[in-house]
Order: sequence, then C-alpha cells, then structure tokens
Amino acid sequence: MNKINIELVTGVFVIIGIACFTWLAVAVAGATFTEQPGYTLSARFTSTSGLREGAIIEGAGVRIGTVTGIAFDPESFEAIVELRINENVPVQEDAIAAIRTQGIIGEKYIKIIPGGFDELLTDGMELFETESSISLEELVSRYIFSSD
Repeated sequence: MNKINIELVTGVFVIIGIACFTWLAVAVAGATFTEQPGYTLSARFTSTSGLREGAIIEGAGVRIGTVTGIAFDPESFEAIVELRINENVPVQEDAIAAIRTQGIIGEKYIKIIPGGFDELLTDGMELFETESSISLEELVSRYIFSSD
C-alpha cells in the first residue's frame, strides 16, 4: 500500500513538472493560442528576404503585432505582407514599414516608423511607404567586387 502512494505522488509531480515546462516553453516563445483583437494592414516590399510568417512587428521597440502572411504578386513582382496590428495601436497613413534584422545576423522583423499625418489606417488598408530588407551577402559582394 505504501509503495502505491509513493508511485502516485511521484507521478503527480512528474505531470506537474511537464505542465510547468510546457507553460514555460510557450511563454518564452511568445506563442498565443487565441488571436489578439486587432486589425489587418498590408504592405508591399521589393524584397522580404529572411522575413517569416509569425515575425514580430515593433513600434518604438515594443511588440505591436505579427506578420500573418507573405505572398508574391506576379503582376508587380513584389511581396505583399499581411500585418496584424494590435487594436489599441494607431498607425498613421504616412507611417513607414521597414524590414530590419535583430543584431547582425539575427531574425528579421518589421519596424513601424510613425508618420506625421493625423489620418489613421483602418482594417484592410495598405501601408505605402516601405523599406525592404538589406541582404548582407549583396553588401559584401558589392564591397569585394567594386571597381574603385
């Protein structure tokens, strides 16, 4: 009888440990199982090299949304990025969406640089001012093979 109680207590502690580890992994990754209330914007880029769905969107260094989709437009040869912005975050009509890298070779994210207009974008509208990602390989090859 005593052996069954020890095994039961051990099993409960193992289950609690697994649950805590799972919660910690989800919390550190920043994953959510429900979609936060917000609105969707789109932006066109000439290059989204390295940007992935689920990438963060920052404004003033604070996470304000996520990238929910990246598609190719065969007519304009541009990438259309779908941005999900948190509902309490206003984005001006002349704001700039720039693809940046965390650190030197880190993960890509989108930085929203505020504009000066009073008009705000609403669900389904498009950001027209964009800055595409900079490819480190292109910069190095330009430097190495420049004919100066």
